[in-house]
Amino acid sequence: MPYSQQQVTSKQRWSDNVFSFTTTRPDGFEFINGQFVTLGLRPEKKLISRAYSIISTNDDEQLEFLSIVVPDGPLTSQLDRVDAGDAIWINTKSTGSLTVNHVLPGRHLYLISTGTGIAPFMSLLRGREVYDHFDRVILVHSVRQQQGLVFREELEAMQGDQFRYVPTVTREPFANRERGSDLFCSGKLAEQLGLPAVDPEQDRVLICGNPHMNRDLSRHLNESGWTMTNYKGIGNYSVEQAFVLEK
Repeated sequence: MPYSQQQVTSKQRWSDNVFSFTTTRPDGFEFINGQFVTLGLRPEKKLISRAYSIISTNDDEQLEFLSIVVPDGPLTSQLDRVDAGDAIWINTKSTGSLTVNHVLPGRHLYLISTGTGIAPFMSLLRGREVYDHFDRVILVHSVRQQQGLVFREELEAMQGDQFRYVPTVTREPFANRERGSDLFCSGKLAEQLGLPAVDPEQDRVLICGNPHMNRDLSRHLNESGWTMTNYKGIGNYSVEQAFVLEK
C-alpha cells in the first residue's frame, strides 16, 4: 500500500483513554469527507497500521484523527505516546461508506454514533456540504461517561435549524441516558426533537460505532423497510464495517 511518512503536529487528550491528533498532509492526498485511511507507526521498523476515519475536511491543510487507547493494543498503545514532531505513516488511498454519496438525498439525515465512531461525522459536519443534500442533520453520540463526549462544545455551537446535536450518556446522570440507537428505534428521538417520525422514503441514516450497535441498528432498519447501500446500488442507510478492535 502507498504509505507516506508524515509528522504529528499536535495532540489533544480528551480523557484517560481518548485523544485526537493532527498530522501533516501528504502532497496531493485527496479524500471525500467521511472517509478513512489506514495509518501506522514503525516502532521496530515493522509497520503496525489500523483504519482511522479522518476528522478534518478535504480542504484542510492538516489531517486530524481520533483514537481510543486499547490496553496493550499494538498500535494505540504506541500512538498514545506520540507527540508533536514524531513520525507517522499514512496510506494515501482513502475509502469508506459514510459519505453523502453513499445514501440518497433526502429530508433528514440521522448520524448515529458511539464512542470514537463520531469521527467521520465530524468531517461531514465541518465540511458543510452535507446540508446541500439534506434539509436537516441530526447527530446522536452515545458514550458511557460524559468525558467521552468529545467535540461537545464545538457541536453545541454548531446547533441551529439545520443541525441538531443529541448526546447521550448511559452510565452517569445525564439528560439523555438511553443508548442513541434505542432512542432512534423507539421513535423517542424524533419526538424529543419535534420532528416527524423517521421514514425510509424520506430520511437517511449513517451508522458508525461499536459492532453490536452497528449490527443491531442495521437489523432494525432492515426489518423496518430500509435498504442498506451495497455494491448493487445506493440505499437509504449505510454503516461502516471496516473497523475492528485491536486484540
